[in-house]
Amino acid sequence: MHDMKRRFTLYGFGFVIGIMLVFFFLGGKNASCNWLPNDRMLKIIRSKQISYSKDVQNLIISKEIDSMDINLVLDNGNIDFSKSQTKNMPCREYLINGVNKQQNLALTVSICDSIAVIEKIKIGKN
Repeated sequence: MHDMKRRFTLYGFGFVIGIMLVFFFLGGKNASCNWLPNDRMLKIIRSKQISYSKDVQNLIISKEIDSMDINLVLDNGNIDFSKSQTKNMPCREYLINGVNKQQNLALTVSICDSIAVIEKIKIGKN
């Protein structure tokens, strides 16, 4: 019995030290683990310089869509890998579906080396 109590004490002590080390090394950083393909690709797209095609710029100018809506889809959207062209070279093309307050949005995004271009936006009502 005494031996079991000692084991739990040592385990608890090591566990507390491990938690403190994790908070020390990762506490101030914006660390995240994106294991799923959808989350990884959205993070890659957001990390690149974002540019808009002429058609998308016209939608923004005419106030049919807002750049905040585009950013919301890039944060929380779902990539339709079956309709995306992931093997294209030099730029891959992804279809990202998302929702803002009143509309369904489908973004077509081309990802090149250092830039992501929003090529098309399809707007549908909820």
